[in-house]
Formats: sequence, C-alpha cells, structure tokens
Amino acid sequence: MTDPFGARLRAATDARGPFCPGIDPHAALLHAWGLDDTPDGLERFARTAVEALAPVSAILKPQAAFFERHGSRGIVVLERVLADARDAGALVLLDVKRGDIGSTAQAYADAYLDRSSPLAADAMTVSPFLGLGSVQPFVDAAREHGAGLFLLALTSNPGADQVQHARASGGTVAGSVLAGLAELNRGQDPIGSYGAVVGATIGSTEEELAINGPLLAPGVGAQGGTAADVRRIFGASLPDVLPSSSREVLGAGPEPARLRDAVLRANDEYVALLGGVR
Repeated sequence: MTDPFGARLRAATDARGPFCPGIDPHAALLHAWGLDDTPDGLERFARTAVEALAPVSAILKPQAAFFERHGSRGIVVLERVLADARDAGALVLLDVKRGDIGSTAQAYADAYLDRSSPLAADAMTVSPFLGLGSVQPFVDAAREHGAGLFLLALTSNPGADQVQHARASGGTVAGSVLAGLAELNRGQDPIGSYGAVVGATIGSTEEELAINGPLLAPGVGAQGGTAADVRRIFGASLPDVLPSSSREVLGAGPEPARLRDAVLRANDEYVALLGGVR
C-alpha cells in the first residue's frame, strides 16, 4: 500500500521546496515558444516543460482544459505528461475542478484517482459547491488509492465571494469547506491528504486556514501575488502552503535551463519565506 498523499507531499516539499509550477498550454504561450496551436505543438510544449520542471519540483499542476481543447490527441499528451512527471520523481496535481453527484462523481474519481486509469494523478482539484456531501466519492477514492484532493475554498476570481462568502448554518460557505477538510485531516501526520485552494490574491481572510492539510495558493508571480501576500494571508499555516504559478515560469521558456532556473528561484524564495517555521 502506498503512503498517503499528504505524507508523500511533505517528503517531496522537504526535498525540493514548496513551489508548484502550473503547466497551462495557452495558445499564446505556444506561439511565444514558436509553436503552432496544434496537438503537435502542445506535445512539444508540455513535454519540454515536464522534462525541465519535473526533476526540480515537488509537484506539478497541469491544467486539463488546455489539453482537452485539442480533443483525443490532447488527452494522449496529458497521459504522457502524467507518466513523464512520475518518472522524474514529481507528484502531479491534476487541475480539473470536477464536481458532481453520485455515480457521475464516482466516475470522475475513477478517471483521475484510480491508479489503473491512464489519467490517474496523485491529486486532483474538486469543486465542493454542490455541497460537501457531493465530494464523498472523491474522498473515498482518494483514501482507497492513497491520493489527494484540493477543494476550492477561497478563490480570487471576480464574483467568487457571491458563493464563497455566502452565509449558511452560522458560517460562510468557504468556512464550511475548510472545516470539513480539517475534520477529514484530523489526526493525520505529518499532514493530511485533503487540501484547499486559497488564492494568493484574495487580500486577506478571517477564515480558519489551519486544516492540517495542504493549501494550494495560485496567483503568485504574473497574477500579482507576492511572497509578502502569502505570508500575510496564511500566517501560521505557511508550512502547509504550495505557492503556484504558471505564466511566471512558462514565460521563461522554451529553453529548459531557463525554465528550471525559474522554478529553482521560486523555490528558494518560498523556502526563505518559511524560514524555520517548518
């Protein structure tokens, strides 16, 4: 039986640092690398990125939508990205933001968490906004396969507060998501396998972020989030944070050495931010 995702993640970040590069093959990035916006261009882009980034990253975050837009050939590229990253020793968080109920949720969980699936990742992003009960198939699959989940909680996109800050049963929707994650992670050591997505550009929050699980913080770098923002937002939960950026890293390509240097610099910055906290 494999170790739980939380334990594997903590070992990986201790060894390689907490920064989580995103692999988002936007058409504009493909063109910036001198590639066509085609399945062939996608494959060259994605596999170059993985070859450069996976050996120096604890965890990578491919965004599935940018592969899906190329149809079946794009999905084949995504399968290769998952395999190549694992071969290089990196964990993979597949950014798919799935959310549904019953057998459909179970099918999504089987697709992305069952190790027998060609699309299986170490963890996946999930939307809990159909109610926390709706994510139970994902939780069960993650537990069975030693995988992880990252539930959307406090994203920074415009209009997110209409849902996340809405109040029900005495607290906010975001607060209920975070509380549910804390319960799932209770007693897990060194860290639980059920994480939250909390944007690095939300400004501030009064929600309780100490969930004993990983906290994915997208938005650092090109989207405006800084190390100072991460320290202010997460405070005592800093040891559990995975700062994440796509454009900040991928914009350094296509030369593999520059891509690798971008990740190493980011890791150095956030390891210094953690200081002796961990």
